[in-house]
Amino acid sequence: MGWRVEDLKVWDDKIIEIASNYGLDWYPINYEVCDYYSMIGHMSYHGMPTHYDHWSYGKTFERTHQAYNAGVEGLPYELIINSNPSIAYLMRENPLYLQILIMAHCVGHSDFFKNNRMFSNTRAESVIGRFRAAKKRIQEYVEDPYVGIEKVEEVIDACHALQYQVLRDGSQRKTHEELVTYYKGLKQYDSEGELVLFDLDEPPLEPDGDIMGFISEHAKLPAWKRDVIEIVRDEAYYFMPQIQTKIMNEGWASYWHYTICHDLELSDEHHIPFLRMHNAVIRPHMGGLNPYHLGFVIFQDIKERFGLEECFVARESSNDIAFVRQYLTEDLCTELNLFSWSEKKDAYTIDEISDEDGWKSVRKHMCESIADAKLPVIKVEEIMLDGTLVLRHEHDGRDLELDYADRTVEHTKTLWGNNVILHTIIENEPWEI
Repeated sequence: MGWRVEDLKVWDDKIIEIASNYGLDWYPINYEVCDYYSMIGHMSYHGMPTHYDHWSYGKTFERTHQAYNAGVEGLPYELIINSNPSIAYLMRENPLYLQILIMAHCVGHSDFFKNNRMFSNTRAESVIGRFRAAKKRIQEYVEDPYVGIEKVEEVIDACHALQYQVLRDGSQRKTHEELVTYYKGLKQYDSEGELVLFDLDEPPLEPDGDIMGFISEHAKLPAWKRDVIEIVRDEAYYFMPQIQTKIMNEGWASYWHYTICHDLELSDEHHIPFLRMHNAVIRPHMGGLNPYHLGFVIFQDIKERFGLEECFVARESSNDIAFVRQYLTEDLCTELNLFSWSEKKDAYTIDEISDEDGWKSVRKHMCESIADAKLPVIKVEEIMLDGTLVLRHEHDGRDLELDYADRTVEHTKTLWGNNVILHTIIENEPWEI
């Protein structure tokens, strides 16, 4: 192993001192040392020590374990939970220089979790307790002879198909009662000056992007089923900010592990392998985006052009799409050799390159394919007289994958308890699923 726990404590104290001097403000971090087998388990359950059981997590565990044993896939150097205090995992097999890098990296992540606005509603103080209570309740439903594992897994399967069809702007979903109160006090007039009267009896009063929330409120469900839906829904809201800030979060953590480890003045024994590992972490990926690389380079550029204070402003106020749109410059696009491509008739075509004419198109294309922009937006539009739930896909030029859409509609029927139809556009033609 080549290190003792006491060594980690010494280096952690040094990291804390340097990070504090730079103005970082993070949750306390509890480090847990584990072997590679346990790390695979933590990965499979999103790092949560108290997550509910489901076959999909076992499948992820087995696939990762086999790939690791075959040498096809490595394991993450770090894994940290957005909680207060944060929980971070260190693999026992890691050499000391890598543990130092990881601890500095985790300080950056925890600072980001605590201060970025997208995480303001994740309730980091209570997340471990919430997940523990959810795990306990789901296990009780599994053991209930009137419910059982098959029904529980069927509902969780359906919820997982919808888990990211939630509100993505950080706002709280309004219940039907809250919307009725709002519309009662709202006065709108038509083009002829006549008062518009709203039908306040039938939901939804406006398109609802939180499908699980709508079903939980309006479907005729047994209490256990509604509870399972709310458990998965709560988890979706917890993880959504991590999807929305992957580039920023990894870039911020990489910027700070690099800065802090530089200030630690590591000996050659640690510094040279540290640089080698840092370069491996942030290396560009041919044909794709490495969020560590892109985020690190952009934060470095912000520091050089505007100073460190602007880095903190970006860290607090942005998500990936806004971050890239505001701070990815023509010079960076050129330096990083960024280009946009598309698949046409079984061939890949380069559409734009980062020259004077094309770099803005490259940036625009990137903003349309990162974070939650890559997830389709589907909203509840109405409930028909026969109880059919009508969904509508907000088409943005990208067609849905029909096989996946068909299965998702079937899963939605499982939750709704009645027929479900989805309106979309396929190859420029209206389509109903």
